[in-house]
Amino acid sequence: MKTISSVVEEYIKKKPFLQSALAQSIINLTSLSRIIKPEIESELGKDIRNGAIVMALKRLSDDLEFRATHKIIKVLKNIGEITVRSSLTDFTFLVSDSILDNQTNLLREVNKNKDIFYTSSRGVNELNIVVNNSLDATVEELFKHERCTQKAENLSSITVKLPAENVSVPGIYYFIFQRLAWEGIVLYEVISTTNEFTILVNDEQVDVAFKTIKDLKAL
Repeated sequence: MKTISSVVEEYIKKKPFLQSALAQSIINLTSLSRIIKPEIESELGKDIRNGAIVMALKRLSDDLEFRATHKIIKVLKNIGEITVRSSLTDFTFLVSDSILDNQTNLLREVNKNKDIFYTSSRGVNELNIVVNNSLDATVEELFKHERCTQKAENLSSITVKLPAENVSVPGIYYFIFQRLAWEGIVLYEVISTTNEFTILVNDEQVDVAFKTIKDLKAL
């Protein structure tokens, strides 16, 4: 049997940003109840008082804060080193039969200078290469016969070291990326390993992005 609480919870679960806002107690429950009331009434097939929805939202927000946010914040407080690199270029190439050979040649150039920033990720159809601006000409020469679908310049990377328990707590990346989205940060790339992730942002937004991530440790 459907109850007001169960229907309200099901509705909120379908709205990730709303769910997080409730968990952080930054939303007016009375105003929200008025907005969602028509849909809740439609689902239950009867009229409902706003107060009943408010109570359901209050219980849900308290529960969400304990179940989700508590575990996530515990992990985020233990964020490790945050490394920033600037003046980067992000190349996107279509995957081809020759692209790995060209990438091997690029790695030989990268290995000549240990201070060079380099990262790469491959999907089903695309290959991304991120390097210092100083290597732009080298990449363009080595990959001149490949199809470049995008080249983004003047980017910065932020690499974040996460504690090992990040792999066992759901919602870590969502929580971080949600905060970045709230600050209007545009992510050009997201590259991750088991206990690290790197984001690429515009040079102009790197300070705000860095502060947003750093502030997570103080939650």
